[in-house]
Amino acid sequence: MQTITLIAKHFKNAVLKNTAVFAMGIFIGIVLLFASILGVQTYLNQKESATKYQEQSREDWLSNPDKNPHRMAHYGNYAFRTSAPLSIFEFGMQPFFGNIIYLEAHKQNTVNFSETSFSNSSQRFGAISVALILQILLPLLLFFIGFNCIAADRENGTLKILLAQGVRWQQLIIGKILGLMQVLLLLYIPTILLIFGIGLWVQNFFVSTDTVLKFTLFIIFHYLYLVLICIITVLVSAMSKTSKKALVSLIGIWLLLTIILPRGTQALGSYLYPAPSKIAFNAAIENDILKVGDSHNPDDLHFRAIKDSLLMAHKVDSVQKLPFNYSGFIMTEGEKISSKIYNTHLESLLKVYEKQNSFSQLVAVLNPYIAIKNVSMALSNTDYNSFINFQKKAEEYRYEMAQKMNGLQIKYISNSKPKPTEKPHTIDKKHWQELQEFQYAQNGVLSVLKSEIYAIASIFIWVIVLIFTVKQASKNLKAI
Repeated sequence: MQTITLIAKHFKNAVLKNTAVFAMGIFIGIVLLFASILGVQTYLNQKESATKYQEQSREDWLSNPDKNPHRMAHYGNYAFRTSAPLSIFEFGMQPFFGNIIYLEAHKQNTVNFSETSFSNSSQRFGAISVALILQILLPLLLFFIGFNCIAADRENGTLKILLAQGVRWQQLIIGKILGLMQVLLLLYIPTILLIFGIGLWVQNFFVSTDTVLKFTLFIIFHYLYLVLICIITVLVSAMSKTSKKALVSLIGIWLLLTIILPRGTQALGSYLYPAPSKIAFNAAIENDILKVGDSHNPDDLHFRAIKDSLLMAHKVDSVQKLPFNYSGFIMTEGEKISSKIYNTHLESLLKVYEKQNSFSQLVAVLNPYIAIKNVSMALSNTDYNSFINFQKKAEEYRYEMAQKMNGLQIKYISNSKPKPTEKPHTIDKKHWQELQEFQYAQNGVLSVLKSEIYAIASIFIWVIVLIFTVKQASKNLKAI
């Protein structure tokens, strides 16, 4: 262990004496600070806008005068998606997803107003974030720092001297890995302090247990990922005949892990499992609704049969003689039908997306970058599952709103039509308060861990495999 510690210390000191490495470290630090400021600004702006307009939407709803409940159902409401604190450091897919959805009766609208829809073409390639630096730029820096840690010793003959003096391969490799990890910590510890400091500040130093756990796991998993990068760097250097070959190999690995495989799996998933267009999706829903029954069509066979059965059950010859509002009852039934059909089509669409994403989950076992990216986005609530969760919660609220208004119409609105000299049938505006305000609850840490179990497992599998590779390589490597 004394030998390993000595090798690690010597390597760390040699790296820190390199002015180029020092300059790159300063550059990474400046970029980290810039990315943090950008993330904080984006988070605060989005949070302020979402809170402001969600409250305004609620005020608009409550300020409506006495009105027919059905008109209120069509007046509708808005649901705003709020950002999680960790989205400061991991933008994920959030800029590409919408933030607002308009909720109205009988119609399911899409989530609109994504950040990229208001950006120019250059911004759509993605903004720089702390997670991007930790996942892409910092590994590249570690590759440049450690590519010649053993290959250079082989080239200048130092390796033969070390081995002749009794240093074993395993001691040498582990020592170099620990030395590179010590250099990593010099950059990573300030990053940890930055992340926790900003996280506490934006939450006014009042954070939930769930948020603390997410922040902690975010830091731990990123550190494990960077440790993997350190091990890969030293192993490639140990297996390469020259420093040049080691550098070329590491750059090739970096390109494969961070660019080629992620882009390739996305393209392959979309090609093998094509999703219908928005127009085709909506058209299919409309066609199915027309087949089952259209509540707005008085001649529709399905709803005519309901009308006949109601008249027969209550032994009356006209809907005006029913003891409840007939139109409200029909709208309740129509909402059930349209919502059921929409949810069926949505589940089918989500299964297509799940098949597309399955390629990414499969490659995560082979690619630690995809694994850490998936875990990072899930912890930050900026992944695909978080968006779907918001969409489903908004649809549940929309359905509750529509049926609440239909229920008020059934209970309080008369079947008889008002005379020309009479005012339209209305109810007191106090009833609008019976509908609770929309509140979006983000996925908890347990839900996140469950959804990304394969990605988390793959990170630990990589650690085990690389430790085993170090042991095997120590038995087979040569000094020449």
